[in-house]
Parts: sequence; C-alpha cells; structure tokens
Amino acid sequence: MDPSVKIFAGNGSNALAEKIAQRFGAALGKINIQKFSDGEFQPIFLESIRGDYVFLVQSTFAPAENLMELLLMIDAAKRASAYKIIAVIPYYGFARQDRKDKPRVAIGAKLIATLLEAAGANRVITMDLHAPQIQGFFDIPVDHLDSSAIFIPYIEQLKLENLTFAAPDVGSTNRVREIASYFNADMVICDKHRKRANEIASMVVIGDVKDKDIVLIDDICDTGGTLAKAAGLLMEKGARSVRALCTHPILSGKAYENIENSVLDELIVCDTIPLKKESPKIKVISVADLLAIAIRNAYENKSITSLFIHSQLRGKR
Repeated sequence: MDPSVKIFAGNGSNALAEKIAQRFGAALGKINIQKFSDGEFQPIFLESIRGDYVFLVQSTFAPAENLMELLLMIDAAKRASAYKIIAVIPYYGFARQDRKDKPRVAIGAKLIATLLEAAGANRVITMDLHAPQIQGFFDIPVDHLDSSAIFIPYIEQLKLENLTFAAPDVGSTNRVREIASYFNADMVICDKHRKRANEIASMVVIGDVKDKDIVLIDDICDTGGTLAKAAGLLMEKGARSVRALCTHPILSGKAYENIENSVLDELIVCDTIPLKKESPKIKVISVADLLAIAIRNAYENKSITSLFIHSQLRGKR
C-alpha cells in the first residue's frame, strides 16, 4: 500500500469508511472532531498529510452538521498541505433541490457544489445522485457511481421466474430502464401525483403486472410512503410479489412503520446512510467494495468505466 494515500472519516460515515479502508488495504486515518460547549466543532488531523492523496468519506445527510464537518475537514486538509483532496460523498444531500421548481427557492445542490469547491476539494466521488445533471454544477472532476453494480448480482441470485421492474415514479424511469435492459425484462411505471412534499395524492400503474415478480428501483427511500403505496397498488393489480431496492435509506418520519406495514417482501438498501435501527424487512448491502475500487482507480489514474452498468450491457450484447 502506497503510504501517500490516506483515508479519513467524518462522524456521519465512520462505519462505512472503516469498511472502505479495510477493502482498500489501509488503516483508517486518525482524526478528531473536537466539540465545544457552544456547539461549534473543529476537525483535527492527528497525523501528517503533507503531500498525500487525502480521501475524506462523509455522507451529507441531515443534519447539516455533516456537511459543515466535511467542509471543515477539506479546509483543514488544504491548510495541512495535502497534495490532492478527494471528497467521497456516498450520499449527496440537498440533491433534490436541483432546479427552481417554484418561485423564490434556492438551488441547494448547486450551492453545495460551490461550497465543496471553495473549501478546496479537488475531486468528488459520489453515488446515485438524485439528478445526474448535478455533475454539471461542478468545475472539478466528479466520479458518479451507480448502485446497479451491487444490485444486479443481488437480483440475479433471487432467480425470480417472471421478473418485471417497476419505477415508483416517472423520475426513476431511466434508472429502471437500464437495469430492465440488462435482464431483458419488462418494465412498468407507477405514476404519482403529489399535493405537497412527502404526501402522495394519487398513483396509477402503467403496464401489465399480473402474475409478475416485481422489483421496484429507486435512489432514495425517505418516508417510505411512495414505495408502500406503489407496492400495494401493484399487488392489487395482480402482481405475485413486490420487493424494492433503494440506494439511500434516509428513512425519515414514519418510514420504518410504512415499510413494515406494507406488502413489500423486503427493502434492500445500501449503507450510504447508516440505519437508525434494524427492521425485519430491511436488508443492507455495503457499497464499500465499489467505493474502495473507485478510490484506488482515482489514485492510480485508471478508468472507472467497468464499475458502470452500461459497460456490463456492452459485454452482454
């Protein structure tokens, strides 16, 4: 292991960073987030990083303290003369604020990109952005990884007879279509209408699901309301089974209750955000291997194309 690579964790992603460092073949770097009585905090690197490639692992899920912690870690690394500073952000918070969809609102995803660059990040590695075009908000390289690299092997081992994929909303269509193409399987869409955030007014299914084993695919599970309602509607329309795969388990509000009371066989999530508690219906698959490979390839200036589903599709054709 080249000693010029150092991996550090923020408090929001400590468990995941430990796994990434282990897969990479390095000990996790020593850092202390010193907290003061007034609520302020200060990251302190407890080892020299002068001239090193520094990878900082931190998801920016709520509260905003996780984001501020990452920004301060980047600034501290810059002032400690790190050679390159790479922000590894498994879950990129504020990504749903990617445009002005109503008057007088902020574009939060762009602001976060600006803050990361201003702090001194040289590169960003992230996963399943809610809107892929957020990559264009940056003027530094962004490696945008795809969770399908981990979900596809899981789906294959299920050996479902009448496999059909479902998009829980129109916004997930492209993501689901790619995976459906990989399996040469059918796809349906659950078209939802909201009156307000986190509250679904109505939903309809576009496509035939009778006697099908349905796999719902989405990037975020927030309150679980969309997945629970979609699963119930799919079963009403004659589906034989319904399960869901979501990258980022935000699981806010009554999410655990919604999932456990739903007709879903299971919900498969990644460890981009740590679970608040365990649930019999929720299974976690780690992204540590994927991120460790991305970190090594970024350090060695190698391509990461092989980590994406489109390269796997080319291999099947």
